[in-house]
Amino acid sequence: MGKEGGGEEALLPLFETKEARFRGAYKVFASTVFVGICLIWVYRLTHIPRAGEQGRWAWIGMFMAELWFGLYWILTQSCRFKVVYNYPFKERLSSRCKDTLPSIDIFLCTADPKKEPPTMVINTILSVMSYNYPPENLSIYLSDDSGSELTFYALLEASSFSKHWIPFCKKFNIQPRSPSAYFAQQIDIQDITYAQELLAIKKLYKEMENRIDSTVEMGEITKEIKDQQKGFSEWNSKVTKQDHQSIVKIMIDGRDKNGVDIYGGRLPMLVYMAREKRPQWPHNFKAGAMNALIRVSSEISNAPFILNLDCDMYANDADTIQEALCFFLDEKRGHEISFVQFPQNYDNITKNDLYACTFSVITNVELAGIDVYGATPYCGTACFHRRESLCGKVYSKDYRKEWNIEDKNNTYKSINELEVASKILASCSFEKETQWGEKMGLIYGCSSEDFVTGLAIQCRGWKSLYYNPNRMAFLGVAPITLNDVLTQQTRWSEGLFQIFLSKYCPFIYGHGKIKLGAQMGYCIYLLWAPCSLPTLYYVIVPPLCLLHGISIFPQVKSPWFLPFAYVIVARNACSIAEALSCGDTLKAWWNWQKMWVIRRTTTHFFAFINTVVRQLGLSKTTFVITGKVVTEDVSKRYEQEIIEFGSSTITFTIIATLAMLNFFSLIGAIKKIVLDLEFKVLDQLILQLSLNLLLVMLNIQVYQALFIRNDKGRIPTSILFKSIVLASLSCLMPII
Repeated sequence: MGKEGGGEEALLPLFETKEARFRGAYKVFASTVFVGICLIWVYRLTHIPRAGEQGRWAWIGMFMAELWFGLYWILTQSCRFKVVYNYPFKERLSSRCKDTLPSIDIFLCTADPKKEPPTMVINTILSVMSYNYPPENLSIYLSDDSGSELTFYALLEASSFSKHWIPFCKKFNIQPRSPSAYFAQQIDIQDITYAQELLAIKKLYKEMENRIDSTVEMGEITKEIKDQQKGFSEWNSKVTKQDHQSIVKIMIDGRDKNGVDIYGGRLPMLVYMAREKRPQWPHNFKAGAMNALIRVSSEISNAPFILNLDCDMYANDADTIQEALCFFLDEKRGHEISFVQFPQNYDNITKNDLYACTFSVITNVELAGIDVYGATPYCGTACFHRRESLCGKVYSKDYRKEWNIEDKNNTYKSINELEVASKILASCSFEKETQWGEKMGLIYGCSSEDFVTGLAIQCRGWKSLYYNPNRMAFLGVAPITLNDVLTQQTRWSEGLFQIFLSKYCPFIYGHGKIKLGAQMGYCIYLLWAPCSLPTLYYVIVPPLCLLHGISIFPQVKSPWFLPFAYVIVARNACSIAEALSCGDTLKAWWNWQKMWVIRRTTTHFFAFINTVVRQLGLSKTTFVITGKVVTEDVSKRYEQEIIEFGSSTITFTIIATLAMLNFFSLIGAIKKIVLDLEFKVLDQLILQLSLNLLLVMLNIQVYQALFIRNDKGRIPTSILFKSIVLASLSCLMPII
């Protein structure tokens, strides 16, 4: 490994790993919960109603659901018994490497200028162009899968604005370095020079933003603009989103010492790429775009390390690259690390995380627990990669990469030569009869190409690492309507379940290659979709049994009541403690429970059905982009933490129907106990009544959207009538 300095300083580790506290106590606690779960199974097996008795099959179904819940809980413990956190020493990196830091290629992908506004994309671009890192060692690539001249124009504007923005950021050391994010925050102005330059740079940004927005609104580039940049010659009337030639344009040549900002400072390389798309060729969604970026960047800059980001996920910490390199360049452990995964964080989360988009326990506990096995999953964004491992290299113990020796030197190639060569690499036919998409680059075949790619890399002997810094490294945009949240969840859970049913199932593909704990850790997420079945059963059958007066839980005075009560209380108490320790509020934890039920009974169920249908060969994989454009009234309701429904979809029909079913069951049970004076049944049905009451409380916002609200985000009247009819018919169903 290339390094400067010697002696003891060169041997000091560039990062350390510390184990989280109280894991021993947690193991004892988990053991008691496991005993409780086993006792529940025993109770179900030893108290099955006799043949012919009412509720026999409902009871058997409860056993199957609780068996699944228990086994799934055991699976989750693989990433909780031991949790580790990694801490880099970037000061040591600076003193060791001095002026010989490795080059970094940064990839961003966009696919639709209507759903992913170009102004949002260029804010992310500008934030990574402004890293505190030698600009001559930094190259930024934007993949535009729509092949839109609107996105190209926005990038052209950003390349000009960067000559002002980058020196401003570094002169005043501002954070964050996304212009829109920086200008949106409260800025304390005390220095006159800073105030003057801030007003000037803000004016330049607003002018650029207005030009881009007005052009996007028109939907075309004016002739005046086209005449100023020959790159627009790539677009003609025949170019469409799904049918266009490969386009590669170097907007800023980072090799050119004359390509400088307004103060004479060097600028990083900036490249626009739209890979070729033809209707007769599969394009493999984001995985195909990433693989094209890997090849094109290898021709132009060929940096040994790659950072890939979603187009809406801007850099929030200017020193993130140095922190990530500490892991790769560590003398003892760095050579075995393939990628460093950062958490996905968002800058538009409400105080109580209305839609539970932060996954705080997952990012702070579960992923840190999987990191124990050196098998942190690749999540598709906010991830630094070692180029060699991403390109299919198998790890060997004697591997030592001299990162300061470039594999390819393109210093003397002209921009035109690089662009021509790169277009070939971005063509449809280039991958034909190659290992791309199988053993090289991202794996093709499912919509969760990131997860399966990370698994494949780890099975080649590499290790991955999870790093959750104190200052969030990247901030994206979370969906702010329930429909967008659930659409995103359907795509994720469907792709993950596809992996489980494919040859890449961790228990099969990873057997003997990664540790059993890592295999189990992966399956926590791969099995989101089938978890919908027992959840749906638990949300539907117990309320119906309650309505019919059928007891499916032990009486309060029975000793079998204790394991049920203990497991319920202990697991929820632990869940609350984890959420609070991760910085959530109590209401945020409650919102997580609410969204957990909604996701499992709708999107995860759809994902399960879609995956099974696809396995039967009756449909093909599709990719739906989550919209980033919303109206002002939707944003206002989101800030007030009011759930946005608004549309008549089958998803909302299911949500409303399940809510009404539980409401009817609760009313029926209360009537039977209070009005009919059947207090003796209370002892038999207390657990069912408690479960039913809990589900009703979780659905309070659904009832408000059905009966009280009159804004555009309420549940449509048509769904109200459908849900009442369907819930009423369900209440008439006999329980066998």
